[in-house]
Amino acid sequence: MSRSAIVILLGVLGFAAPPRAVAQLRPPSTPLIVHDPYFSVWSATDNLTDSETKHWTGASQPMAGLVRVDGSVFRFMGNAPASVPAMQQVSRVLTPTRTIYEFEKSGIRLTLTFFTPALAGDLTILSRPITYISWEVKSLDSATHVVSVYLDCSSLMAVNTANESVVWSRAKIGDTELLSVGSSEQKVLGVSGDDLRINWGHFYLAAPDVANEKLALVNGRAARNKYLTSGVLPDADLLAMPATPRSGAPVLAATIEFGNVGATAVSRHVLVAYDDLYSIEYLNRKLRPYWRKDGTNFADLLRKAVSEYEVLLQRGVAFDKELTADLTTAGGREYAALSVLAYRQAIGAHKLVADVDGTPLFFAKENFSNGCIDTVDVFYPSAPLFLLLNPKLVEGQMKPILDYASLPRWRWPFAPHDLGTYPLANGQVYGGGERTEENQMPVEETGNMLILALAVARAEGNANLARSYWPLLTKWADYLRAKGLDPENQLSTDDFAGHLAHNSNLSIKAIEAVASYAE
Repeated sequence: MSRSAIVILLGVLGFAAPPRAVAQLRPPSTPLIVHDPYFSVWSATDNLTDSETKHWTGASQPMAGLVRVDGSVFRFMGNAPASVPAMQQVSRVLTPTRTIYEFEKSGIRLTLTFFTPALAGDLTILSRPITYISWEVKSLDSATHVVSVYLDCSSLMAVNTANESVVWSRAKIGDTELLSVGSSEQKVLGVSGDDLRINWGHFYLAAPDVANEKLALVNGRAARNKYLTSGVLPDADLLAMPATPRSGAPVLAATIEFGNVGATAVSRHVLVAYDDLYSIEYLNRKLRPYWRKDGTNFADLLRKAVSEYEVLLQRGVAFDKELTADLTTAGGREYAALSVLAYRQAIGAHKLVADVDGTPLFFAKENFSNGCIDTVDVFYPSAPLFLLLNPKLVEGQMKPILDYASLPRWRWPFAPHDLGTYPLANGQVYGGGERTEENQMPVEETGNMLILALAVARAEGNANLARSYWPLLTKWADYLRAKGLDPENQLSTDDFAGHLAHNSNLSIKAIEAVASYAE
């Protein structure tokens, strides 16, 4: 990935490095577990101990982290229990695949890493809904310290609201023990909209090192108090189910023993995962996540994820170094920092699924807008990252729109705006939908699609995607020739500004799109 390649690919869509940027990245929210619009947990404060962790929508999805050093207990994640002092956070580093915090207290350094193997070049790995949470502990003085860690994850991970009931269980797959929680109703793909959390499928916490890691399904307050006083978990799981997170549902808790820690660092890790069973409904057919395309089930996935941890971590570190170096060369240190955060956000705004024939489809969600799925003017600005790292992902964004627009039900000579409301991609809902062209974005979306078709052709070195839809692209190019030079009163991606006539931005886009078709 050379500097020239980056500049050319970004230039196709009119993106360039900003001329000025802040000296130090201070993200508005820090990604912790970010896979897709539903499995997406963040920290919204500078220090990980200053607030509870949350879903990107701001809804509570708390994870609590405590560390015990020579009998004294401190917080490293979350703001509860408030009576427990926080460790001093000394650094926070973001890479394309990792979020790394460092803490110090009582003579030790604790390095906490959230590692999500978001390797865009490997679609199967990219689609795996698994994040590794790891701890590395070492002594900062000449003493040896007895160290353990406590982690719990709320059952809110598996429901939309705290009033929905859940059920829970524990299991063992090979040598790995795991806990799970999921809604008791399991209405798969039963809701759609914007400010929503998933309430089907199951959230998992898995411990691959049973000799040093213990799990329990217990009341969160009781578990933390037990750990504070004795360093262990309650000895009995909660059994009375179903229950709601608001009234009686357990947390998924773990203790991780490090033993006597000296100057040589000691490392442990657990896994968190979400198996949503079905991810997207596209033209009335329910689609599986891409990792399931060859019949893989969750047990198979967990075995692979456990056995491949070290290899994936090496791949992630190498990917982080290469991409960050290329971004730095292209635009400087600040540009690289912003682009790394954009990469995490762009990945998290999409869901990678397999069509019935195994074709990868990459569905974007409008977040805190109207919840539309596969909106063209939303996935269009994410394309530079994916054009650079894997153009098949841009194909996966475009193909659902291209196939839908090829159906007789789409009567208009221009491109659709969207495919529905996430996660239901059964047909456009924006503006006039399929009823009228009055509130559409005809020049905007048609221009976007033609420019992207050329961008994919350049990135892949062939025009196979365009060739497969040539009559449709020709119809769209003819529309822009007739309507694009001086656009009529219509909406653009800045739809908050309302309908505008003679929009110069749209005119320039139409000109570029016709030129893209010609090339």
